[in-house]
Amino acid sequence: MFYFKQKTETQIADMSDTHCSLHGEKLLLFCEHDKEPLCLVCQTSKKHKNHSVCPVEEAALDLKEELKPALNLIKEKLKRFTEVEQEWKEKAEHTRNQAQHTERQIKAEFEKLHQFLREEEEARQAALREEEEQKSRIMKEKIENITGHISTLTDKITAIEKAMDTEDTSFLQSYKNIKERAQCTLQDPELLSGALIDVAKHLGNLKFRVWEKMQEMVQYTPVVLDPNTVHTHLSLSDDLTTVRHTDTDQKYPDNPERFNSCGSVLGSAGFTSGKHSWEVKVGNKLEWTIGVVKESISRKGVMTASPEKGFWVLLLRNGDKYRASGAGVLTLKKKPQSIRVQLDYDKGKVSFFDSSDTSLIYTFKDTFTERVFPYFCPCLKEDKNEGPLQICPVKISVKVTSN
Repeated sequence: MFYFKQKTETQIADMSDTHCSLHGEKLLLFCEHDKEPLCLVCQTSKKHKNHSVCPVEEAALDLKEELKPALNLIKEKLKRFTEVEQEWKEKAEHTRNQAQHTERQIKAEFEKLHQFLREEEEARQAALREEEEQKSRIMKEKIENITGHISTLTDKITAIEKAMDTEDTSFLQSYKNIKERAQCTLQDPELLSGALIDVAKHLGNLKFRVWEKMQEMVQYTPVVLDPNTVHTHLSLSDDLTTVRHTDTDQKYPDNPERFNSCGSVLGSAGFTSGKHSWEVKVGNKLEWTIGVVKESISRKGVMTASPEKGFWVLLLRNGDKYRASGAGVLTLKKKPQSIRVQLDYDKGKVSFFDSSDTSLIYTFKDTFTERVFPYFCPCLKEDKNEGPLQICPVKISVKVTSN
C-alpha cells in the first residue's frame, strides 16, 4: 500500500521561490545580464546563451553589498526624519507651553489694568460722595437756618394779625408794642451758588483723564526681546526687556532663529528704514556686547563680530576694554552705566552714546541692504559677570492738539 504525503501551501510556495517555474529544477545560477536566477536547463536555453552566469550564493553576496550604500542612505534618512519628528514634537510641546505662559502673563497684565481701573473708579466715586456729603451738609444748615427765620416771621405775623383784630381801644393801647414787634431786620435770603454737584468735573473727559493717569503705571520700551532667538544659557524677564545669564540650560527648541553657540538674543522687531534709538542699562558688568546686526547673520556655530559679517556692535571685555567690532580698542573717560544705541538706517549709521551725558562713544558708517535687528549679548562668563542687560523704558507724554 502506498501513502502520499500532501505538501502544504507554504511548502509549495517555498519550492516555487527556489525552483524554476519552467523546468522545476532548483535555481542554482544567476544571469548577470538579465539579473535573474536560473536553473541548469535555463542556462542552456537560447534566451541566456552566451550570458555570464555565477552561483546564486555569489551573486546574492555581491548584490547585497551593492545594496548596502542605498540601504544605509535610507537608514540615515529614516534617522533624520525620526530626529526631526522628535524635534517637531518638542517644538509642539514648547509652543503649548509658550501659549499657556503667555496667556497667564496676559491675564496678569490685564489684572493690573483692571485693578488700576477699579481703584480709580472707587477714588472718583469717593470724590463724588464726598462732594455730595459736603454740599448736602451745607444745604442742610442753610435749610435749618431759613426754617428758623420762617418760624420767627410766622410768629410775628400771627401776633400782629391777632392784635389788629382786637377792639380799637385795646389795639391803640398796645400799638407801640405791636409796632416795635413788627420791625424786621432780617436780610432777604440769598440763593446759594455752587450748591449743585459739579458734574462736569466728575464726567468731563473722564476716559482721557484716566488714560492720562494710567501713564504713571504703564511703561513703554522702544525695543522688546524675541524669546524665539534667545540662547539656552540665557533667560528673559516676563516683560521681555531684561536678559541675563543663567546657570542652567533652558529647555528651548533649536529652531532656525535661535542662537546656539553665542549667548545672544535679538530684538523682536527689525528695521528697514528710519531713525530708531534705545537705551541699555549695562551697570557694572565686566563683559557685554550690544548694537545692531543684519537679519541674515549666522546664528549657529562660531560667529565673527565684524561689519563685514553684519555686526555693528560695541563690546566690553575684562571690565575696561571697550571695542567697536572691526575696529581697535576705544578710550573712554569713564565707565558708562547705560548705553544709548542710535540707528539711522537711511544714512547707514549706528552710534553709541553714554546715556549720562550723551557723549559719543563710537559711530559706524555703512550701507544697509537688508533688515537689521537690535542685538544683545550679556556674555556667558561664569565668574564676576553677574547682572542683566536691561532695555530702559522711555518717558511717555500725552499731547492735546486742536483740530
